Amino acid sequence: MRRLLWLSVVAAVAIAYPLLLSSPFQQRLGALVLLYAIAASAWNIVGGYAGQISVGHVVFFGCGAYAAMGAYAKFGLSPLFGIPGGIVLAAGLAAVIGVPTLRLSGHYFSMATIAVAETMRLIVTNTDYLGAAVGLSGPTVPRNIFDLSFLSSLPYYYLFLVILAITLLITWWMANSRMGFYLRAIKDSERAARSLGAPASRTKLYAFMLSAALTSVAGALYAMMFGFVDPESGLGILISVKILIMAALGGAGLLFGPLVGAAILVPLEEISNSWLGGKGAGLTFVVYGAIIVLIARFQPGGILSLFKRRAKPNVDKGAGHAP
Repeated sequence: MRRLLWLSVVAAVAIAYPLLLSSPFQQRLGALVLLYAIAASAWNIVGGYAGQISVGHVVFFGCGAYAAMGAYAKFGLSPLFGIPGGIVLAAGLAAVIGVPTLRLSGHYFSMATIAVAETMRLIVTNTDYLGAAVGLSGPTVPRNIFDLSFLSSLPYYYLFLVILAITLLITWWMANSRMGFYLRAIKDSERAARSLGAPASRTKLYAFMLSAALTSVAGALYAMMFGFVDPESGLGILISVKILIMAALGGAGLLFGPLVGAAILVPLEEISNSWLGGKGAGLTFVVYGAIIVLIARFQPGGILSLFKRRAKPNVDKGAGHAP
């Protein structure tokens, strides 16, 4: 009942936020928090539950962004029709990448994903059909509602809120299914999980593909909101770092961890950029580095793990008095 109550409060606050804080900056900030929460929640499936720290996840983000903008720029269709293609492309690419790289673990897997992401960025940068370094643009003027091109951030906010709810529902279902139990066992000890009959390689590959597909949706939504994508905004390694830090800051492997991390990191970045302007571009890297060091040193489990740790002694204390 307590969890249901907290969930209802969070849902009510999320729905009422753009109505109570109605300035354009505040609505845009809320939409960006939800957008990055979608991407971080998608990363959380493979990085949090499976323990495979992918730093090159931006390649799947870029699949969705380029598929959405390509649908309009190359075929004259609504960017919305590019989302299914981005999902298929991202899942297929994850299968191709995952078969060799998921044999690795720890920082070896992370370095392999970085290499793949940088290779894809260089390929796109030198491919004229994909706009090369200039990128691809969406419709400048909305032709119909399916273009999802709005002047206000309010429609994007509620669209992203629905997609985030679906993403969290899929993650919750996965975490409580056989696949989720396999992933937690593999994360604790892959060798022990294999000895007990868990199909480790297949389960990690499925998680990688599911994570990639959901990440591509976030990339497509990003491109539709900004109406533009280029190699830096769609495939820049800083996007992967940002997504990773959000999940780790809130609590990797926890359902609402990425949302908490996004709610802290996105406002911090946007406010610092608005205060410092162009001078604060390099400060972003300093902030990200400081957050990584602080998380690793003081709270590896993320912010939400603090609440779980405080609740556990109370449960143990009550259990001690049981007859």
